[in-house]
Amino acid sequence: MSEKIKSQNDKAWESLFEKYAILSHIERDGKFIISSPQIKEYREPRLMAKFDHYINLPQIFAKNKLAILPISRREYIISHFEAYQPFEALDKSITQAPLLAELQSLDANHIPSETIAMNCAWASGILSDFLEEDMLYPTVSGRMGSGQFDFKIQNSCVGGQIGVSVNNSQIEIDAAYEGARSLALFEAKRDLSEDFLVRQLYYPYRVWRERVTKKVRPVFLVYSNGIFSLYEYEFQNPDSYNSLALIKHKNYSIVDTAIGVLDLQDVASRTQIVPEPEAPFPQANSFERVINICELLNTRDLSREQVTEEYAFDIRQTNYYTDAARYLGLLERHYEEARKPMYSLSDLGRRIMKLNYKQRQLALCALILRHRAFRETFEFRMKTGVMPDAATIVGIMHRSSLSKMGSESTYFRRSSTISGWVNWMLGLIEE
Repeated sequence: MSEKIKSQNDKAWESLFEKYAILSHIERDGKFIISSPQIKEYREPRLMAKFDHYINLPQIFAKNKLAILPISRREYIISHFEAYQPFEALDKSITQAPLLAELQSLDANHIPSETIAMNCAWASGILSDFLEEDMLYPTVSGRMGSGQFDFKIQNSCVGGQIGVSVNNSQIEIDAAYEGARSLALFEAKRDLSEDFLVRQLYYPYRVWRERVTKKVRPVFLVYSNGIFSLYEYEFQNPDSYNSLALIKHKNYSIVDTAIGVLDLQDVASRTQIVPEPEAPFPQANSFERVINICELLNTRDLSREQVTEEYAFDIRQTNYYTDAARYLGLLERHYEEARKPMYSLSDLGRRIMKLNYKQRQLALCALILRHRAFRETFEFRMKTGVMPDAATIVGIMHRSSLSKMGSESTYFRRSSTISGWVNWMLGLIEE
């Protein structure tokens, strides 16, 4: 495997590890405490110490099974922490919960931020249904101090647990809703990922379980492509960071999501095959994340470094998924000073992102199906009822005049993108 591309965070943390002999301290003491001023010698702490997903960790952290957690306003602890929790694969059924027709300031087809997503989830009754509370009231939100508490966290190298003490660290709550029986604390995201940093739920939970007598319910809300996915967790041992268990999950939409087989067949029949573009043939199996990166770019242009640092990608994935969106004509790439790539939505991408859920999905299907390799694989699947195997897809790819493909192994690797995108289209169908 080729050497991974190093980000600014990778380089800065390598310098810090060397300057302060961090690995030696951890080997001797089991941990290393680093201050904000020490971090700031190389880069801003807000960019250097906030890694919402495991994949965002600097290479030196991932290589040595390390993670970083805040313990005060100015200090962080680095150790062998099991700090992240994977999202579980769950039922993809969707419950409809439309907004009230008289609400004019909320647009179901334009939800550009986590705050607006939370407001829509509340106004549509999604939160009341999920939390099973008849009346909910928005209460605390924003940044606040943690107070003092201690906890145990799993050691990622040798097993057992590590003790951590927190004293007035800064926490942030995206939203909180209180009902007759419970207080729900929300972490809201618009980027899709495979996991999340447990601290985002655990620190607010520890703070508020000491301040209210009602049950405190940590909830993760992910909004993407018209779908609200809610995950409720429970910390079965309040003093244990890793004791969380998923107790409930449900998907909602405030717009009509009904797409049938005939809709896809109609799109295929009306879509003309186009010549292959100059952009590389995609190597990005999750089409949901292709859409998600377009959503994230719908509010502002981003550099490759910003996409990598702010969302659940490493640099290689950023390249793969931005290339995939460029292949479909959804994104444009240009270069600023120092030849740094910047990404923006194309005019086509902006038009599609403004469409309602059903129109958007069918427009995206049309973009996929105008490429011969995808069209023939889709038609094979519709005719036979089974997805063709990799060798069959590779044969289709060879007939499709693809550019910049290289070796046969490249064809086989990228055949999984074709099957992944066709499966995404078929997954839109509601029985």
